[in-house]
Amino acid sequence: MEARDPYTAGHQRRVSELATRIAREMGLPDEQAIGIQLAAAIHDLGKIRIPAEILSKPGRLSSIEFQLMQTHAQAGYDILKDVAFPWPIATIILQHHERLDGSGYPQGLKEDQILLESKIVAVADVVEAMSSHRPYRPSLGIDMALDEIERNRGTHYAPEVVDVCIKLFREQGYQVSA
Repeated sequence: MEARDPYTAGHQRRVSELATRIAREMGLPDEQAIGIQLAAAIHDLGKIRIPAEILSKPGRLSSIEFQLMQTHAQAGYDILKDVAFPWPIATIILQHHERLDGSGYPQGLKEDQILLESKIVAVADVVEAMSSHRPYRPSLGIDMALDEIERNRGTHYAPEVVDVCIKLFREQGYQVSA
């Protein structure tokens, strides 16, 4: 993945680090935190099926390109669904763009239909993506990323996950690695 899209590879590593830290701070069992770490490390695996020109496009995606990009969660699930893991890795990947109010994708799941692990990866994913440089825009910064999850706490993102993430950055000085 890194050879094809260096942004995605570094992004997945940083999301994995943050998601694992959130899980541990929430007091989840080590076994569950390890599953979150592994799922987050490959949560964008499905982007392997997205044309490289779209992944590295310097400008805004067209509507069709964005719809194609949204297929990556399902594609990642399809790649891994038959692999036997002791954790629900494929399902975590499938659900990492779902939102509590049902506005996410690919299934429009709500609240308790979404795995806690997926809710954790979702928050870590948004925070890392917004606070990092992308081919189509400069970093928006950690403050804007934390404002995003705070503003959508309870509608898009799980309140307990948002609270722990904000605490990590604002009280414990956590920083997204380079």
